[in-house]
Amino acid sequence: MATRKTPARAAPPSFARPLTSVDVTIFTVISEQLRVLLVRRPDTDGEPFPGRLALPGGFIDVDIDASLHDCALRKLAEKTAFHAPYLEQLGSWGSATRDPRGWCATHAYFALVAAPADEGAADNTASEWVEVEAALRKRLAFDHADILACAVERLRGKVEYTSLPAFLLQEPFTLPQLQRTYEIVLGRPMDKSAFRKRMLDAAFLAEEGPISGDAGRAAMGYRVRDRERAAVFPRTFRSVENPNAKA
Repeated sequence: MATRKTPARAAPPSFARPLTSVDVTIFTVISEQLRVLLVRRPDTDGEPFPGRLALPGGFIDVDIDASLHDCALRKLAEKTAFHAPYLEQLGSWGSATRDPRGWCATHAYFALVAAPADEGAADNTASEWVEVEAALRKRLAFDHADILACAVERLRGKVEYTSLPAFLLQEPFTLPQLQRTYEIVLGRPMDKSAFRKRMLDAAFLAEEGPISGDAGRAAMGYRVRDRERAAVFPRTFRSVENPNAKA
Protein backbone atom coordinates (compact mmCIF):
# COMPACT_ATOMS: atom_id res chain seq x y z
CA MET A 1 0.00 0.00 0.00
CA ALA A 2 1.35 3.38 -0.96
CA THR A 3 2.01 5.71 1.91
CA ARG A 4 0.41 9.13 1.87
CA LYS A 5 2.85 11.96 2.14
CA THR A 6 2.11 14.67 4.67
CA PRO A 7 2.06 17.98 2.86
CA ALA A 8 4.74 20.39 3.98
CA ARG A 9 3.47 23.18 6.18
CA ALA A 10 3.78 26.66 4.81
CA ALA A 11 6.11 28.94 6.71
CA PRO A 12 4.22 31.34 8.96
CA PRO A 13 4.00 34.88 7.65
CA SER A 14 6.60 37.26 8.99
CA PHE A 15 5.32 40.35 10.81
CA ALA A 16 7.21 43.20 12.37
CA ARG A 17 7.01 43.01 16.15
CA PRO A 18 5.55 46.02 17.95
CA LEU A 19 7.18 47.45 21.05
CA THR A 20 5.46 45.94 24.10
CA SER A 21 5.43 47.50 27.54
CA VAL A 22 3.64 47.43 30.90
CA ASP A 23 2.57 50.58 32.78
CA VAL A 24 1.32 50.65 36.37
CA THR A 25 -0.93 53.23 38.01
CA ILE A 26 -0.02 53.12 41.71
CA PHE A 27 -2.47 54.59 44.23
CA THR A 28 -2.09 55.34 47.92
CA VAL A 29 -3.60 57.69 50.51
CA ILE A 30 -1.31 60.33 52.02
CA SER A 31 -2.39 63.27 54.21
CA GLU A 32 -6.09 62.55 53.64
CA GLN A 33 -5.66 62.60 49.84
CA LEU A 34 -5.87 59.89 47.18
CA ARG A 35 -2.56 60.13 45.33
CA VAL A 36 -0.88 58.49 42.36
CA LEU A 37 2.84 57.93 41.82
CA LEU A 38 4.30 59.73 38.80
CA VAL A 39 7.88 59.39 37.57
CA ARG A 40 9.98 61.89 35.61
CA ARG A 41 11.04 60.77 32.11
CA PRO A 42 14.81 60.93 31.43
CA ASP A 43 15.83 64.32 30.09
CA THR A 44 18.34 62.96 27.59
CA ASP A 45 18.71 62.95 23.81
CA GLY A 46 16.72 60.24 22.06
CA GLU A 47 14.23 59.72 24.88
CA PRO A 48 10.57 60.35 24.01
CA PHE A 49 8.84 63.05 26.08
CA PRO A 50 12.06 64.07 27.89
CA GLY A 51 11.54 65.42 31.39
CA ARG A 52 7.77 64.90 31.35
CA LEU A 53 5.88 63.11 34.13
CA ALA A 54 4.59 59.60 33.38
CA LEU A 55 3.25 56.47 34.98
CA PRO A 56 5.89 53.95 36.13
CA GLY A 57 6.52 51.21 33.58
CA GLY A 58 8.79 49.86 30.91
CA PHE A 59 9.36 47.23 28.24
CA ILE A 60 8.78 43.51 28.73
CA ASP A 61 11.97 41.46 29.11
CA VAL A 62 11.29 38.07 27.47
CA ASP A 63 14.23 36.51 29.31
CA ILE A 64 12.87 37.49 32.75
CA ASP A 65 9.11 38.04 32.55
CA ALA A 66 7.07 34.83 32.31
CA SER A 67 3.82 36.82 32.05
CA LEU A 68 2.45 40.35 31.87
CA HIS A 69 1.67 40.12 35.59
CA ASP A 70 5.30 39.24 36.34
CA CYS A 71 6.47 42.22 34.32
CA ALA A 72 4.08 44.51 36.23
CA LEU A 73 5.42 43.21 39.55
CA ARG A 74 9.01 43.70 38.38
CA LYS A 75 8.38 47.25 37.22
CA LEU A 76 6.61 48.02 40.47
CA ALA A 77 9.64 46.84 42.46
CA GLU A 78 12.17 48.56 40.16
CA LYS A 79 10.42 51.90 40.06
CA THR A 80 9.15 52.12 43.64
CA ALA A 81 10.67 49.32 45.76
CA PHE A 82 7.07 48.64 46.90
CA HIS A 83 5.35 45.31 47.21
CA ALA A 84 1.78 45.86 45.98
CA PRO A 85 -0.80 44.20 48.21
CA TYR A 86 -3.24 44.55 45.30
CA LEU A 87 -2.48 44.48 41.57
CA GLU A 88 -5.11 44.25 38.82
CA GLN A 89 -4.92 44.38 35.02
CA LEU A 90 -6.68 47.47 33.71
CA GLY A 91 -6.57 47.15 29.94
CA SER A 92 -4.42 47.54 26.83
CA TRP A 93 -3.55 50.56 24.72
CA GLY A 94 -1.77 50.46 21.37
CA SER A 95 -1.25 52.46 18.19
CA ALA A 96 1.33 53.49 15.63
CA THR A 97 1.57 56.94 17.20
CA ARG A 98 1.57 56.50 21.02
CA ASP A 99 5.38 56.12 21.08
CA PRO A 100 7.64 57.96 18.61
CA ARG A 101 10.03 54.98 18.64
CA GLY A 102 7.57 52.81 16.72
CA TRP A 103 4.29 50.87 16.83
CA CYS A 104 3.73 50.23 20.51
CA ALA A 105 1.25 48.37 22.71
CA THR A 106 1.14 48.71 26.48
CA HIS A 107 -0.70 46.58 29.02
CA ALA A 108 -1.82 48.72 31.95
CA TYR A 109 -2.28 47.66 35.57
CA PHE A 110 -3.32 49.49 38.69
CA ALA A 111 -1.86 48.83 42.13
CA LEU A 112 -2.91 49.78 45.64
CA VAL A 113 -0.22 50.26 48.30
CA ALA A 114 -0.24 51.48 51.88
CA ALA A 115 1.42 54.83 52.37
CA PRO A 116 5.09 54.44 53.36
CA ALA A 117 5.93 55.14 57.00
CA ASP A 118 7.94 58.11 55.74
CA GLU A 119 5.26 59.66 53.54
CA GLY A 120 7.77 61.79 51.65
CA ALA A 121 10.16 58.93 50.94
CA ALA A 122 9.00 58.46 47.34
CA ASP A 123 9.07 62.17 46.54
CA ASN A 124 12.35 63.08 44.83
CA THR A 125 13.56 64.50 41.55
CA ALA A 126 12.61 61.28 39.72
CA SER A 127 9.20 60.52 41.26
CA GLU A 128 6.47 62.07 43.36
CA TRP A 129 3.09 61.28 44.87
CA VAL A 130 0.58 63.61 43.19
CA GLU A 131 -2.99 64.22 44.33
CA VAL A 132 -5.23 62.42 41.83
CA GLU A 133 -7.30 65.37 40.61
CA ALA A 134 -4.12 67.41 40.07
CA ALA A 135 -2.51 64.47 38.24
CA LEU A 136 -5.52 64.19 35.92
CA ARG A 137 -4.93 67.78 34.81
CA LYS A 138 -1.26 67.26 33.92
CA ARG A 139 0.14 66.67 30.41
CA LEU A 140 1.61 63.22 30.97
CA ALA A 141 3.91 61.39 28.57
CA PHE A 142 2.56 59.02 25.91
CA ASP A 143 -1.17 58.31 26.47
CA HIS A 144 -0.72 58.02 30.23
CA ALA A 145 -3.36 60.68 30.92
CA ASP A 146 -5.96 58.38 29.33
CA ILE A 147 -4.66 55.37 31.27
CA LEU A 148 -4.73 57.30 34.53
CA ALA A 149 -8.29 58.51 33.94
CA CYS A 150 -9.38 54.94 33.24
CA ALA A 151 -7.63 53.67 36.39
CA VAL A 152 -9.29 56.32 38.59
CA GLU A 153 -12.69 55.46 37.13
CA ARG A 154 -12.10 51.72 37.66
CA LEU A 155 -10.93 52.21 41.24
CA ARG A 156 -13.82 54.44 42.28
CA GLY A 157 -16.34 52.21 40.54
CA LYS A 158 -15.08 49.06 42.27
CA VAL A 159 -14.79 50.74 45.67
CA GLU A 160 -18.60 51.12 45.63
CA TYR A 161 -19.02 47.35 46.07
CA THR A 162 -15.66 45.89 47.17
CA SER A 163 -13.12 46.00 49.99
CA LEU A 164 -10.35 47.58 47.87
CA PRO A 165 -9.62 50.53 50.23
CA ALA A 166 -8.39 48.03 52.85
CA PHE A 167 -5.32 47.54 50.64
CA LEU A 168 -4.46 51.23 51.02
CA LEU A 169 -3.93 50.93 54.78
CA GLN A 170 -1.08 49.76 56.95
CA GLU A 171 -2.21 46.81 59.10
CA PRO A 172 -3.65 46.58 61.62
CA PHE A 173 -6.24 49.32 61.13
CA THR A 174 -9.51 50.31 62.78
CA LEU A 175 -12.97 50.44 61.19
CA PRO A 176 -13.07 54.26 61.45
CA GLN A 177 -9.73 54.41 59.60
CA LEU A 178 -11.09 52.09 56.92
CA GLN A 179 -14.28 54.15 56.57
CA ARG A 180 -12.25 57.34 56.22
CA THR A 181 -10.20 55.72 53.45
CA TYR A 182 -13.40 54.82 51.59
CA GLU A 183 -14.58 58.40 51.95
CA ILE A 184 -11.29 59.80 50.62
CA VAL A 185 -11.37 57.56 47.54
CA LEU A 186 -15.05 58.20 46.79
CA GLY A 187 -15.01 61.86 47.78
CA ARG A 188 -18.12 61.70 49.96
CA PRO A 189 -19.11 60.80 53.55
CA MET A 190 -20.66 57.43 54.36
CA ASP A 191 -23.23 56.22 56.85
CA LYS A 192 -21.29 54.95 59.88
CA SER A 193 -23.65 52.22 61.12
CA ALA A 194 -24.32 50.82 57.64
CA PHE A 195 -20.60 50.86 56.85
CA ARG A 196 -19.67 48.99 60.04
CA LYS A 197 -22.33 46.34 59.44
CA ARG A 198 -21.24 45.87 55.83
CA MET A 199 -17.58 45.39 56.78
CA LEU A 200 -18.23 42.91 59.59
CA ASP A 201 -20.92 40.93 57.75
CA ALA A 202 -18.58 40.37 54.80
CA ALA A 203 -16.19 38.42 57.09
CA PHE A 204 -13.08 39.49 55.16
CA LEU A 205 -11.43 41.03 58.24
CA ALA A 206 -9.64 39.25 61.09
CA GLU A 207 -9.42 40.80 64.54
CA GLU A 208 -5.93 41.63 65.78
CA GLY A 209 -6.83 42.98 69.23
CA PRO A 210 -7.06 46.56 70.51
CA ILE A 211 -4.82 49.20 68.98
CA SER A 212 -4.56 52.97 69.34
CA GLY A 213 -7.25 54.49 67.14
CA ASP A 214 -8.38 58.02 66.38
CA ALA A 215 -7.64 60.59 69.11
CA GLY A 216 -5.55 57.96 70.90
CA ARG A 217 -8.57 55.91 71.98
CA ALA A 218 -8.22 52.14 71.97
CA ALA A 219 -10.18 50.38 69.21
CA MET A 220 -10.24 46.93 67.66
CA GLY A 221 -7.56 46.44 65.04
CA TYR A 222 -8.14 44.38 61.89
CA ARG A 223 -6.20 42.68 59.13
CA VAL A 224 -7.40 41.45 55.72
CA ARG A 225 -7.89 37.66 55.76
CA ASP A 226 -7.21 37.05 52.06
CA ARG A 227 -4.74 39.41 50.42
CA GLU A 228 -5.04 37.72 47.01
CA ARG A 229 -8.44 39.23 46.20
CA ALA A 230 -10.92 41.86 47.33
CA ALA A 231 -14.21 40.99 49.02
CA VAL A 232 -17.29 41.71 46.90
CA PHE A 233 -20.44 43.10 48.53
CA PRO A 234 -23.97 42.41 47.25
CA ARG A 235 -24.94 46.11 47.11
CA THR A 236 -23.31 49.48 46.70
CA PHE A 237 -22.76 51.81 49.65
CA ARG A 238 -25.10 54.43 51.01
CA SER A 239 -23.76 57.91 51.65
CA VAL A 240 -25.09 60.20 54.38
CA GLU A 241 -26.11 62.62 51.64
CA ASN A 242 -28.47 60.04 50.14
CA PRO A 243 -30.00 58.16 53.10
CA ASN A 244 -32.75 56.59 50.99
CA ALA A 245 -30.32 54.79 48.67
CA LYS A 246 -29.71 51.07 49.04
CA ALA A 247 -27.36 50.19 51.88
